[in-house]
Amino acid sequence: MPGRNAENAWFEGIREIFDRKIPFNQVLGLKVHSLDMDRPKIRFDMRKALVGNYIKGSLHGGVISSVIDVTGGLAAFMGLQKKLSGEPMALKLDKFRKLGTIDLRIDYLRPGIGTSFEATGYVLRTGNKVAVTRIELKNETQQLIAVGTGAYVIA
Repeated sequence: MPGRNAENAWFEGIREIFDRKIPFNQVLGLKVHSLDMDRPKIRFDMRKALVGNYIKGSLHGGVISSVIDVTGGLAAFMGLQKKLSGEPMALKLDKFRKLGTIDLRIDYLRPGIGTSFEATGYVLRTGNKVAVTRIELKNETQQLIAVGTGAYVIA
């Protein structure tokens, strides 16, 4: 099945970019959990190095913000991939080169307490040059920790 192999290579290419080629994602321990075209997900486990409030043992706000930004970027990238359906894989993956955050807004809803966390992003709009995304960060018990809205340059 050549089509299936190409799709697997494409997914692995995206995973390679987000999981292994971005050093900061590795520092945070981020892993792409789902490459669903409409709702990609990133997961990570709590570690001592990510604590912001040592008394509560909660995530640092900068970690929360960074995870929301990375997930929003992934959602924007996946939204762009949908627009490029039918284009060669090399062209689609090359679009990552132009991806960048323009604006990011975070609402911290409760302390980031948990053993593992998952961020889910989805596209509100993908234009010709800018994509706008919405992101939710939850812990392993599905408590909503924070939400964000991000705008990303995609061209």
